This record gives sequence, C-alpha cells and structure tokens, in this order.
Amino acid sequence: MGRLPHDRSHLLIRPEAPGVPTKLFHNSITRWLTAHLSDDMAFDEGSGGVVESMAYSKGDGLVCGKIPIGILVEGFFPSCNLNWFVGDGDVVSTGDRVLSLSGPSASVLSCERVLLNILGRLSGISTLTSEWVREARGIGVASTRKTAWGLLDKWAVHVGGGLTHRLSRGDALMIKENDLGVISTDSGSGDSIPTAISSIDLEANAEFTVIEVQGPDEAIIAARTWSESQIARNGTEPIVILLDNMGPSACGSTGEVLKSLGLREWCILEGSGGIKREDLPSWAESSGVDVLSSSEVNMNSGTLDFSMLIEGI
Repeated sequence: MGRLPHDRSHLLIRPEAPGVPTKLFHNSITRWLTAHLSDDMAFDEGSGGVVESMAYSKGDGLVCGKIPIGILVEGFFPSCNLNWFVGDGDVVSTGDRVLSLSGPSASVLSCERVLLNILGRLSGISTLTSEWVREARGIGVASTRKTAWGLLDKWAVHVGGGLTHRLSRGDALMIKENDLGVISTDSGSGDSIPTAISSIDLEANAEFTVIEVQGPDEAIIAARTWSESQIARNGTEPIVILLDNMGPSACGSTGEVLKSLGLREWCILEGSGGIKREDLPSWAESSGVDVLSSSEVNMNSGTLDFSMLIEGI
C-alpha cells in the first residue's frame, strides 16, 4: 500500500515552504488564538522592564506548537521576541530548555499562560500519537473529526507521525451508516451501498472516498461496486472501506475474503470504533487493515507539562 489518502498534512503546510502554514491552517490558528486570548483577557500590554522567560520541559515527550506559538507572538504580542531551542517533533526530556520569550514584563506575563496551554496540549497529542504509531507496527494511525481544537489537533497528530484523516466534512467524501439509511428510505430499496457508490462523481472524489460498512457482506458489495465503476472509467484509485466496530479478527477475515474474490486491491481497509491502545498488538497481529482511526490519540492524550521561569529572579 502506497501513501494513504488519510494524510492531509499538505493542506496544512505549504509543500513548497516547510514550516509555513497554508491559509486554511493560518486562519484556523488565528481563530483559536483569538478565543483563548479573549477568555484569558490577555493582550500585549507593553509595560514594565524587559525580561526573559524560559520554558522548560517537565516530562519526556515530543514537542509540538512551534507554528501556532509563532503566530501568537508575532501577531498578538509584537513587543515580545521568541526564540526556540527545539523544533516540532523533537524529543525532550525533563529539564530541557524549549523556548524563551523576552519583552516587557507585563506582556510576557500576559502571553505565557496561553503559550503554555498550546504547547502542553499539542505536545501531549504528538507524544501519545507517536506511541500509538510505534505500537501499531506499520498500520497507519489516523485521528477522527472528534477534536477539541480543530486543525490544531490534526497538526499535532501529524507531528507525532499519525495521519490527519479528513480535515472537515468537505475535505473528502464519507458515506456513513446514517447516509446509507437515508438513501434506503428515500429510494425504497435495500441496495443503498450500490446506489450510493453509483451516484459518486468519481472524477472529483475517487482519490479519497470512505464508505462505512457493518460486516463482511457489505464490504464485499462496496468493493465490487467500486471496482466495476472504476474499471468502467479506467480508474485505479481504491475506495476506503471503514470496517466499523468489527474488531481485529473480523476485519482480518473480511480482508481475506476480499482477497480471495480479487477485490482487496480495490480497497483500503480502515478499522474504527472503540479502538484502545491496549488492543493495538491484536490489531497489528491479525486485522490486516491498512489504517486505524480513533479519537483516542487526540481526545485522550492529556498534556505534556512545561513551566516558564523569568531568568535572573
């Protein structure tokens, strides 16, 4: 399996300028920063003597937050200067210097809590994601659209070595159980999966389409219908079949059936639904899926702890 379509990081960072956010990501960051600063009543007061505050790691993990923190300081605290000692994705240990913030004391003190909140949460997500990726042993690990901080969560998953999955409803076509139920009701037919797939504009959506199925029979129908549609247009892109709440063993047997029918090459298999970290060895051993999607990597990550101390005090 080559590059999975679940990697949407190219929509967050300009491919031609690594480290520079796209307009989509920049606008999202600005919205989140504005909300955080408003809630904290934090602004660039610009008063007091010039001080330097140093951020130290209080735990072991992966750092993430350089891009949004850079926008925070440059865009909202222009009287301050920011200096990094590490980069996104770098490993830190307890006591390591991470960054320094210098400027008028009132501004530094006003900025530091929002800065630490961003650094701690995003680094926590990246750290946990990296652990999932390691324990998944070659299966891709993707987040879902269950996020607390939108695209910031997605970026942190990427920094940790995971896959962003869809960034929004409009980023890729996803046909879920409720969608199939509506199609079945509207059409009065039980053939909701073929009806849904036959209605897809493949020229626009073949690169990344996901369909949720509840068992091997539905997976076979989806793969067969997709293959027939693709062959008719000389297409080669596989469909993502989301095997919902099936568990590693049932996913593995479904993959074997698809292989025996010559349909496995037409699909990317995604395991999802109630996946826990402690189950990753079973998924790696027997599921045969290409990717696992879970909100656990970002919604259950906790934070990586950092402290900021004004130097010379």
